[in-house]
Order: sequence, then structure tokens, then C-alpha cells
Amino acid sequence: MAKVVREELIRQLASGQFVSGQFLAEHLGVSRAAISKHVKALGEMGLDIFSVQGKGYKLAHPMQLLEQQQISQHLQTLGAQNNVEVHTIIDSTNSYLMRRLPNQVTHGQVCISEYQSAGRGRRGKQWQSPLGSHLYMSMYWYLEQGMAAAMGISIVVGIAVADVLKGIYGLPVQLKWPNDIYVDGAKLAGILVELEGQSIGPGHCVIGLGLNVQMPDNSAAEIDQSWTDLSRELTDNIDRNLLTAQLIAQISKRLKQHHQFGLAPMLDDWQKQDYFYNKNVLLLAGDKTTRGICKGINQSGALLLEIDGKLQPVYGGEVSLRAG
Repeated sequence: MAKVVREELIRQLASGQFVSGQFLAEHLGVSRAAISKHVKALGEMGLDIFSVQGKGYKLAHPMQLLEQQQISQHLQTLGAQNNVEVHTIIDSTNSYLMRRLPNQVTHGQVCISEYQSAGRGRRGKQWQSPLGSHLYMSMYWYLEQGMAAAMGISIVVGIAVADVLKGIYGLPVQLKWPNDIYVDGAKLAGILVELEGQSIGPGHCVIGLGLNVQMPDNSAAEIDQSWTDLSRELTDNIDRNLLTAQLIAQISKRLKQHHQFGLAPMLDDWQKQDYFYNKNVLLLAGDKTTRGICKGINQSGALLLEIDGKLQPVYGGEVSLRAG
């Protein structure tokens, strides 16, 4: 019941106009005290809501809600046919699709949400997911050729995101191995790839993307690294429904290219945007720190690290790359 009430409150407040507490209580069939409680909860999720006696509640800034129909229409125009689900509140878009493997998902299916209560990044980190501020999206991809076909997928998705942000929006993004998108050294987006299957036979892949669109001040305070968002980098307002469709279409296109030809045709696209290329770096793996020079990636998506004049491939996993 609480989830239903909060979702309807979001829809009522999205326009940025005042909405009276009395109207909300009558409309939702709950008490004024309950409305106040739910508004407080939405504030804790990242919405900036204030109240004025005699007028009611109001968002500090209007919010464009994600709409399944609009996204599907944009996808049709772009020649993509992905099945899209849009949620208002969810634990994690990746977890949602992972729970439905293997028979309750379709190839290319996408789950999007306005808010994640348990958003996840790599290495067990929490992904800050304030309500209605960013883009939280996951896509299911069937690995017909087996689990080995997942090698390099985070690279492929990073290139696809760069295709959209640079090619359509003119944003000079950089790619950081294995799963981050940067602008001027500040993190704009992250990718989380999760796999399920056996070493032999087809496998399943869920690809999560978290993209900062407009970071609320109270959420920014909880982030422990340099970050940026689209509202800081672009002068025009972003249509989140159109952007979502553009990302889905381009990620699908790049994944199909990867399925057919592998990563080799995309290596040049990566190297041109590689944030650490030819720079001194630190590779962190547990308690171990390795120093070297980043020399790009190979055809398997492994980092090429030059150590004492020799190239050493480093594959994904619980590793992290830092400036050295």
C-alpha cells in the first residue's frame, strides 16, 4: 500500500505545482497525517519537496517522469524493438531482471526505474539512486555462444553510451576501464554486468547502467569520488525518455556488432576515448597494488598494463584502476 501511495504522490507532484494535502488525502483515501509521512519518505528518497500552509506541497523543480509509451515510440522511430518496463520504485533494476532468469525475460528486455532502494555498483558498492534525478536501466542479453561471449561486454556498452553522449549531445566523454564513463576526470556513469549460466552452453547476461542526469544536493554529499551530471555539462534540458531510447537502441546495436564480429572492430573507438591511455596507473586487487602504464585493451576486453617494459593483460573482476 505504501508503494502505491508514494507512486501516486510522485505523479501528482511531478508538474511542480502546489497540491493540497487535503486533496491528496481524499484522492488516495488516506489521512492527512499519512500524506505527511509519505512526503517525508519521498524526501528521504531524494525528492526536494516543500510545503506552504494553505497551499500544500510542491516540488522545488518540476520532474519529467519516465513513460513506457514514450520510450517505446522513440525506440520504434530508431528501429529498435526492445521490450521496456518502467517502474517508479524498485530495489534494483539488475536484481529485478536477474530474478526472472531464464524464462521470464526476453532477449533485449529493459527494466528502468525512477528510484532504486538497493542500487548496486561494482565491487559491492552502493549506487546512489535519488528519485527521479538520474537514469537507472538494465538490459537482458542472451549469450547464445556461451559465457565466453560475455568477455568485453562492459567495454561494448561503454562505447555505446559514448556514441550517444558524444555523437548526439556533443559531450566529450572519456572511458575508464572496465566500466566507467567520465567527463574531465569526473564520473558521469557506471556499468554493472552480471552473468548466470554454466561454462558449457548458452548463458545469460544482465547489463546495468547508472547515468547521472541531475544530482540532488543531499545525494551528492554521500558520494566519495569526483562526479558530474548532464545538467552540469549540457546547457539544454535533457528529455530523459528520448535519451533512454537512444541509449537502448545504441547499446543493442553495439551488442549485435559484438555478437557478430567480436570486440576487434571497436578497439579504435575505445582507444580514442580511453581516459588512462599512456598514463601511469595503479591497479588495485584486494590488498595488492600494481604500478604500470595503461596501454589500452586487447580483443578480449582485458586491460593492457605495461610493467617494466612488458605488456600484461589484466582481466575484469574485483579490480580497480586509479591514476598512478
